[in-house]
Amino acid sequence: MLMNTSALDRSSLGRALTKLANADVSGAALLSPRSQPEKLAQRIGVTGAPGAGKSTLVGLLAMLRLQTRARLGVLAVDPSSPHSGGAILGDRIRMDDIAGSHELYIRSLGSRKTTDGLADNLPEMLDLMDAYGFDEVLLETVGVGQAEYAVRAQVDTLVLVLLPDSGDVVQAMKAGIMEMADIFVVNKADLPGAQRMVADIRRIAAVSRRAPDAWIAPILLTSSAQPQSITALAQAVDQHQAWLAGTSGHQQTLHAQRARYRLKRNLERRLGDAIASQNTEFFSAPAAQQLANILNAVQTTFAADMQKASPC
Repeated sequence: MLMNTSALDRSSLGRALTKLANADVSGAALLSPRSQPEKLAQRIGVTGAPGAGKSTLVGLLAMLRLQTRARLGVLAVDPSSPHSGGAILGDRIRMDDIAGSHELYIRSLGSRKTTDGLADNLPEMLDLMDAYGFDEVLLETVGVGQAEYAVRAQVDTLVLVLLPDSGDVVQAMKAGIMEMADIFVVNKADLPGAQRMVADIRRIAAVSRRAPDAWIAPILLTSSAQPQSITALAQAVDQHQAWLAGTSGHQQTLHAQRARYRLKRNLERRLGDAIASQNTEFFSAPAAQQLANILNAVQTTFAADMQKASPC
């Protein structure tokens, strides 16, 4: 299903994404593209705390990068509701109607059952964007502590967005999260405290462990009122992607990380469904028996899925 040789079929893509968003583990496996296209989309993750201005930043970055890319997508995870995101969703949908941006596709996703800041079946949705010929996909998530770890494996470049007054947040961050980011952005840089925030990030990053040949994450100041700051962010993304292209073994490592995340999430969902389906009497049994019965139920379900997926 390679669709980059013709105009984007927005209706077809929308229906396919909706089916995936509503699918269980079995359904997602059946709906996923069967083969990998020759060209994969570059994936840029944008994460950070609520109120950091990520949606505005992503919108401006998308419009700028669309000038040099034939087809660009935005998947924005909204943790507030599994069905609708209120005014924020409306803003994102209206972005689709910007004149001359037919090849820009924006979709909001409910986080549903996930607790890691992403969305159910997100890996399969990203694969679908590849199949529809996107050159680049921006993935927006809300930082919830674990989100940075989860999104890291799904994207090539990760942008961490912070506010000038979030110094305490940075101080409380685990070093691992700081090491996840490829680009630090202090957004709304026209507010007081922006330069102090940059200094805080630089100080913490200086004591973070990294390999001698590792990428050094730049720290940028951005503002929706300063177009040149958005251009600087786009250039930093390009520089990181160029660095990745010259890094041996990156794609193989990333492929393994994504496969590991997908398998872990599928198992978690299967186990959760199996446990939720048990009656109160089930939990009166010894713990070892409960575990054995749940694992047996999951194994039976996976066996049935394999049979469905096998060609007739």
